[in-house]
Amino acid sequence: MARSNRPSRSSTPAPRSGRVNKWTRPEAPGDDVWLEKARYGVQRLQDAPDGQWHVRRISAVGASKTYKCPGCGRFISPGTEHLVAWRADHWSGDDASAAGRRHWHPKCWESRSYRY
Repeated sequence: MARSNRPSRSSTPAPRSGRVNKWTRPEAPGDDVWLEKARYGVQRLQDAPDGQWHVRRISAVGASKTYKCPGCGRFISPGTEHLVAWRADHWSGDDASAAGRRHWHPKCWESRSYRY
């Protein structure tokens, strides 16, 4: 059987000399943003008597883990639509506030007590 001396073609060839073709087309910058919004929900800023909060709604498709709701103490099972909230005005910065985010049932978040 004859053997070809040609190297096999990879699925995505590396661009040569900066040329752009149908295999090396750069991704549009907006594609990642829409993909992230579809996967993780849209983040919004919410003012409350206890400060500002980042709130993101997680769809039933995007919910893949079990979480404990701090409002009612019950578990949020995978496949249940819920909210993720974290402080926008945390004293030690955005990284610390993102590490302290909590998953809430929508009704528990709306009816939460502002007194601690």
